[in-house]
Formats: sequence, structure tokens, C-alpha cells
Amino acid sequence: MLETMRSIVKFRRRVLFSIAAAFATLFLTSPAVSAQGTVMTWTVDGEKRAALVFSPAPTTSAIKHPVVFVFHGHGGNMQGFSQKAHLQTIWKEAIIVYPQGLKGRPMPADPQGLRPGWEFEANQTDGYVGNKDLDFYDAMLATMKQKFSVDDQRVYLTGFSNGAIFSYLLWAERGKVIAAIAACAGVLWESEHLTQPRALLAVGGKADTTLPFDKQQQTIELARTADNATGQGQSCGQDCTFYASTSQTPVKTFIHSGGHVYPPWLPAETVKFFKAHKHP
Repeated sequence: MLETMRSIVKFRRRVLFSIAAAFATLFLTSPAVSAQGTVMTWTVDGEKRAALVFSPAPTTSAIKHPVVFVFHGHGGNMQGFSQKAHLQTIWKEAIIVYPQGLKGRPMPADPQGLRPGWEFEANQTDGYVGNKDLDFYDAMLATMKQKFSVDDQRVYLTGFSNGAIFSYLLWAERGKVIAAIAACAGVLWESEHLTQPRALLAVGGKADTTLPFDKQQQTIELARTADNATGQGQSCGQDCTFYASTSQTPVKTFIHSGGHVYPPWLPAETVKFFKAHKHP
């Protein structure tokens, strides 16, 4: 009888140990752990570069994943903007990349380039930037394709302020590989031209004095022309106008009454827009 009781106790201990081990494994592989993202690094044009990358759980090679590059504003950083934009919490099937800008990228509000940011035109001579950020984008995209199963028809760009300016620059200089763009409070630099029609979500504030809204509006008009979306727009909700396109590359705008801000509702709108548009 005593031996029987001992056997029962040992059996119960083994069961409890197995359950505890299972819970430990579940905790270590749970989304709460992987949600911190992975910092990936490169050396491009003699500069050390980094990006915070959020990737979906491994799947079969037959499943292709969208990839979204998210560019912070001038003076920002990848960690802070990953929390503000938080696209990884909304589109968990996508590869979300938050690159880190560097100092030495002068802007009108920071002429010496003392804060991290992005170049605003190809072959930028102001600060002797050249094409370092364009080359960084090329390196990141190549790595994403090597490391993950990327859907080539769903490569997206989005950014705020200087990050939106860089998104427009990438549209102008790397448009062939881009599916759609979401730009908040950004402009296309005068030296750049949009030749590839790509779907655009543009967000701006009428009271913006950092990047004056009339300049943003000029860029939206240039984008509408490039996107064959020059017809009369249709209301799509509060502050929202949708311009249909003959080349399936529409322009959707949200023009609010505020200033130079990244609205809290924008992440969800960005994902919704990207999901609706692939490479034309």
C-alpha cells in the first residue's frame, strides 16, 4: 500500500513538472516576448545603420508577407516611433521595419544636421549626404528578402514629417519596387519628380507651420497628376477625400484643422489603405 502511494505521488509530480515545462515554453515563445522586435544592423557607405524589425511568426515558404518601412521624423528615433505608429500591433502578418535616421542630414529647422533624420533629395550636397539613406533603404530591402518570405507586390512606405519627405523621395527614386505610400505632414522636394503611379494616402494639417500646408498641398497635386487621379474627389468621411485613378493608383487625403502632428488614428488608416493596394 505504501509503495502504491509513493508511485501515485511520483506520477503526480511528473505530470505537474510537464505542465510547468509546457507553460514555460509557451511563455518564452509568446507574442509578448517577440513583440519587442529585433534590432538589425548594416554598414552602408561607411556608416553603421540600424532598424527595429517586427516579423510575423515563421510560416511555410509558400506564404508571402508584406513589408512596411516606417520612417520617423527629424530628431526622432526608431524605438519611439515604433510605439507611436505601432503598425506591428495592427498588421501582424506584415514585416514592419522602423529604420533609424542619422545626424548630418541638414533640414531648414536644423541646418547643421545636429539631430537624426533623412536626406530629402538624391545626390544631396547640403551636408554632403549624397545617397546614403537611399543606399540604406536598398540594403534593408535586400536583407528583408533574404531573411523573410517577402511579397514583392506589397512593399510599402510610410513616414511622418522628415520621414514623409524621405518616403516621397523613395517614391521618386525607387518607385518601381514600391506598392503604395502613406505620408503624414511631408512634401516632395522641388528637385524630385514622380514618374511611377503609386497609390498614396496623404495626411496634413491646415495649421501646420513646420512644413507649411500650402507646400504639402502642392505635393498632393503633383501626386494626383502622377497617379492619374485628377478628377473631382469624393468625400470618404470627416476630413477625407478620395480621388479615383484610371491606373488603379488612387489618392486618399485626410486634411485636418490641426498642425504638425501624427494623428493617433493614422496607424489603423495606414494599414487599411495598404491592405487595399498592391503593386499596380
